[in-house]
Amino acid sequence: MDVTVYGPLRSATGEKTVSIEFTGTTVADALEAFVDAYPRATPQLYDGDEVRSSVRASIDGERAALEDPIPDGASLSLVPAVQGGSRDWPLERSKYTQRIHSSVVL
Repeated sequence: MDVTVYGPLRSATGEKTVSIEFTGTTVADALEAFVDAYPRATPQLYDGDEVRSSVRASIDGERAALEDPIPDGASLSLVPAVQGGSRDWPLERSKYTQRIHSSVVL
């Protein structure tokens, strides 16, 4: 099965599209086969034993749930969550804004 990966998963595979041996039937089975083939992808896709809720998968371009079956010959795309930012954004923003305003000369 061909698997196309995005974001930080590409550093785990070294390529945008890779082929994996897949004998399961569902998206969840394909994820397991993918991390077996590319263990460095595990932290991007799993939190402990659970698939991260932010992971997005699609089968032939259509969004798919973990329990969805994968037809023979289909391709899978995986998009891990892109996380970042700060929970303190308003506070940091106000500090940043104050710094900008204090440097403006009127």
